[in-house]
Amino acid sequence: MAEQKSPWRFHGGLHLDHHKAESNTTPVRAIPLPPRLTLPMQQHIGQPAEPVVRVGDTVDKGQTIAHAVDYVSATIHAPTSGRVVEIAKQAVPHPSGLQDLCIVIEPDGEERWTELPEPWPDYTAIEDADLRERIRWAGIVGLGGAAFPTAVKVNTSGRRAIDTLVINAAECEPYITCDDRLMREQAPDVIDGIAILMHLVGARECLIGIEDNKPEAADALRAEIARREAREIRVVVVPSVYPSGGEKQLIKLLTGKEVPSQGIPSAIGIVCQNVATAVAVADAILRGRPLIDRVVTVTGRGVAKPGNFRVPIGTPAAFVIEQAGGYSDEIFQLILGGPMMGFSLHDDRVPVTKAGNCLLAASREEAPGIDDERPCIRCGQCVTVCPVQLLPQQLFWYAQAHDFDKVQDYHLFDCIECGCCAHVCPAHIPLVHYYRYAKTEIWAQERERYKSDLARRRHEARLARTARLEAERKARLRQKKEALEKKPAGASKDPKKAAIEAAMKRVAAKKAAQQASRENTGTETASEAKD
Repeated sequence: MAEQKSPWRFHGGLHLDHHKAESNTTPVRAIPLPPRLTLPMQQHIGQPAEPVVRVGDTVDKGQTIAHAVDYVSATIHAPTSGRVVEIAKQAVPHPSGLQDLCIVIEPDGEERWTELPEPWPDYTAIEDADLRERIRWAGIVGLGGAAFPTAVKVNTSGRRAIDTLVINAAECEPYITCDDRLMREQAPDVIDGIAILMHLVGARECLIGIEDNKPEAADALRAEIARREAREIRVVVVPSVYPSGGEKQLIKLLTGKEVPSQGIPSAIGIVCQNVATAVAVADAILRGRPLIDRVVTVTGRGVAKPGNFRVPIGTPAAFVIEQAGGYSDEIFQLILGGPMMGFSLHDDRVPVTKAGNCLLAASREEAPGIDDERPCIRCGQCVTVCPVQLLPQQLFWYAQAHDFDKVQDYHLFDCIECGCCAHVCPAHIPLVHYYRYAKTEIWAQERERYKSDLARRRHEARLARTARLEAERKARLRQKKEALEKKPAGASKDPKKAAIEAAMKRVAAKKAAQQASRENTGTETASEAKD
């Protein structure tokens, strides 16, 4: 199959050192179970899951331990069999080192599976709603880092028709190679997942976007496509310009189309999914298996033996590092994610989540943003490299000033947080940190508004319910009064009162009869005496 290259380009971007060879030369390795697994209820975009187990419960591998409680949410499953030893707030992967509600499982080592739903090899005979429900049950989210619930993303009902499924296999950030190894080793599973997703969204073609620094992965996919004669699926090679793996940037590279500002790809007839997500979908539909582990890249000069590992969700980062030979003498900073979009971990005991694709044990030279921040010099380099064509310096000033209305006027939420602006900033301003802070504050304000609106609606509903009940009570009284007024005079008495009155009349009549009898007897006696 001839190589197809993208003829389009996106604005800005950076040519970065790849650092892929450090971790992509060896196969994915499975790791043993850690002493404890810590599973946060918030591993995804949307509402946190709600625990359905209690401390002391025994759980089986693959068992649901927390349910999705809203449409945009994700179910969580036990990665192994064991016992629930704690349900409480624990440290989780977060730039600010925050804690969140977690379920802690102590593995029993038995790897005892729960009863799984039946596989659906003939998925085309299954209703679309049932396929989406299976994906939702499996707890699948975007595994490229965004962690948006997949069942929501593939629900195209009520939207325009989907023409193209885009599979994001670019893996554009330096150091990260988990998707590269996945494609090389599980190409049939990738194509299975793609076929299911195409059927589900109704796409007539699929474009797999992959950077030109992954020739082995591209060849593995092409070979599998050729074996199946799946001409509707094509591998398209894109240049290694960061961030080619951004959703909107990849769509531009593959189709030449622009996703509208603050819009989503389905608005232009496209659905985009990560390549690892496609494999998870194949596992759920064809094998009835939930998402309980993922491939994680462990790399950087700060770790002894870089590579890719299949890690149970909830495994502590420190335990994963141990499986890669432990820290080297050059360790300076442990980063979750890559050097551009990742963030430093405050504690290496935090768990790997569904969104965690890389642990970068960075040396001082590899660590980003270690220089002191200085005032902006208005050089404009950030504008030149921004792939979304924003004005990063304006966003910075308004975010710094807490002017959250103005920062939205400059399209803050179009920012993909790729870090290009911060990378080229001569003043070493951590621009993305300011953007994330502004987004977090705006979301917090929106949540408060939502809570306030919800409380107001509940209060109004209570007042309306009270008024309705009062109106119904008055209506019943009015109807009763009208009914009484319509009755004949003799029928107006209460039956009980009438019965009492009748009884009293009978008693009075009886007394009167007795009195009359005595009087008659007395008269007769007097007459006899006279005689």
